[in-house]
Amino acid sequence: MIILKEVNITTKTILLIDDEVSVREIVELCLQDLGGWNVVVADSPLNGLHRAAIEHPDAIILDLSLRGMNLLNFMDKLRNNPETQAIPVVLLSAKARWLDSQILRQYQIAGVILKPFDPVTLAIKIAILLGWDSMPIRD
Repeated sequence: MIILKEVNITTKTILLIDDEVSVREIVELCLQDLGGWNVVVADSPLNGLHRAAIEHPDAIILDLSLRGMNLLNFMDKLRNNPETQAIPVVLLSAKARWLDSQILRQYQIAGVILKPFDPVTLAIKIAILLGWDSMPIRD
């Protein structure tokens, strides 16, 4: 069991990039309600790159199976933009088995969460992958 202590931290902002409305709504609610984070959503890779440059989120949660997206091209664009190059990325995927550790390191991907995921533990798993020591505790 993982117990996270409450500390005085600023609320993190997460950019969620997913084109499936139902998945996006579930992930958004989990991150807001259980993680206590602000969530900005994008429904396409292009919109996600644009929002990342404008919003400067603390992290990006990216669905690996977005229509019209090549992960390596997306990550190249993200990492080659000075405004977005340092933003950590966590992938959500049902088919991430082809990713090897070299690709994850090369593109500075913090980790992968496989679908189906447990909505109750999603925010905790993301916080652990990102190395965030705590999350606000909700009453």
